[in-house]
Amino acid sequence: MKLEMFDTTLRDGAQTEGVSFSVSDKLAVVRTLDEFGVRYIEAGNPGSNPKDMEFFKTAAGLKLKNARLVAFGSTKRKNIAVRDDANVMSLLDAGTAAVAVFGKSWDLHATEILNTTLEENLNCVRETVKFFKDNGKEVIFDAEHFFDGYKNNPAYAMLVLEAAKGGGADVLVLCDTNGGTLPMQVYAVVKTVVEAFPGMRVGIHCHNDSGCAVASSMMAVEAGGCHVQGTFMGIGERCGNADLTVIIPNLQLKGGYECIAGNLETLCETEIKIAEIANLTVPSNKPYVGESAFAHKGGMHIDGVDKLSRSFEHVDPSLVGNSRKFLLSEVSGKKAVLLKVGDIAPELTKDSPETAMILERLKELEHEGYQFEAADASFELLVKKVIGRFRPHFELSMYKASSESPAPDGEMNSNAMIKIKVDGSAETTAAVGNGPVNALDAALRKALCVFYPVLSDVHLIDYKVRVLETGDATGSRVRVLIESTDGHRKWITVGVSTDIIEASFAALVDSLEYKLCTVEAAATV
Repeated sequence: MKLEMFDTTLRDGAQTEGVSFSVSDKLAVVRTLDEFGVRYIEAGNPGSNPKDMEFFKTAAGLKLKNARLVAFGSTKRKNIAVRDDANVMSLLDAGTAAVAVFGKSWDLHATEILNTTLEENLNCVRETVKFFKDNGKEVIFDAEHFFDGYKNNPAYAMLVLEAAKGGGADVLVLCDTNGGTLPMQVYAVVKTVVEAFPGMRVGIHCHNDSGCAVASSMMAVEAGGCHVQGTFMGIGERCGNADLTVIIPNLQLKGGYECIAGNLETLCETEIKIAEIANLTVPSNKPYVGESAFAHKGGMHIDGVDKLSRSFEHVDPSLVGNSRKFLLSEVSGKKAVLLKVGDIAPELTKDSPETAMILERLKELEHEGYQFEAADASFELLVKKVIGRFRPHFELSMYKASSESPAPDGEMNSNAMIKIKVDGSAETTAAVGNGPVNALDAALRKALCVFYPVLSDVHLIDYKVRVLETGDATGSRVRVLIESTDGHRKWITVGVSTDIIEASFAALVDSLEYKLCTVEAAATV
């Protein structure tokens, strides 16, 4: 049997602190997940808020290729008929082919939270599931707090599953709602349930409060589970949910399981799209999909990967849509430099004197606080300078910047003046900005655009400052990283100084020199 991947990014993931999906956001996520190929998309609780009901009405017109939309809600309230429960009827009105119904499987919750009897709780489960089956729905029953319930009263937890099965449930999902159950405990309980309900599809839903959500989900599959719930990015309430971007490749590439989960080669792309919609950043060190997942820095590692990739990579990065990166630092060797400069100076070999010169200069600058791992543009300029292929496009005569605090209402608080020379011609300009760095950026580009109009398209999109020597307080050396774009491509440059303005200006100069170098190179092709 193929494993079913059930994504709850739009329901459980939406409960992440700081995350809020609009209706249009939800539709965009659904299209992205459907394109990737998950089996189920749990898209919200229509009975909880008008936005989710509006979403389901809008989503009814979607033509999905791979996924089934799922509406989520609880079993009926105690001591009333199913049809008299507004939440249950809202699930029906959502119009999805499948519904996920959650019910209490921990006796503590039945008696202390719902304030009902154990028998009435079983009745709520059975009747609600039956109601949806009678209305032609596929019913996925989420046994909430199942593992805690099983620890406290295993007989009753199993009776809850019996009640769901008796109502006609298609899937029995065991939920580690508090996220405190360890993987081997999950394995033992899931195995017991699978053996007790032969022929039933058994699922797993883990939270990450003990850092074990991915491991526990995989152990559930090892125990016989075939339905795995989780979120992209692992987002979710408190510490998050099981991360599908780790579970899916683990199961397929490591476990040899066949998953209804789409094309792994689009995993990175899908993660990035969902992160952008959620206004989140994918952690760089995240397995499989992070920018650093296949980044190599140590000289021995780089040499090994270049000779035989599997010597230092557990999978081929292309299998998940990622790519390999070689990072440069003081621990890099000649092999790393050669791999990095291949496009700049392909004629260099490990025995070329220029290679040793580049490596030596790199180590000198890193000792001063420079870092070229991300600043590829500054590294390219460094290489060209060392091997004698850099021609400066302008000469700086002077610059100064000042700020006024507090700023006049509605006005910029900083101004800058710059004087440059290009082929003997001088240009002096001034500009105002939202801070001295912004003012310097505006003044420098204003002056250079007189000679190089192409720079009018360049602007900063990110600015990062790192204090390198905290013990020196305000006199500490700082590293500034600037990300720039011309609307088509992005590049990053770096500057270091005890003066934050000077460090920033160095990165600015590199950014514009890099753009001019690329324009010049393109013109000679």
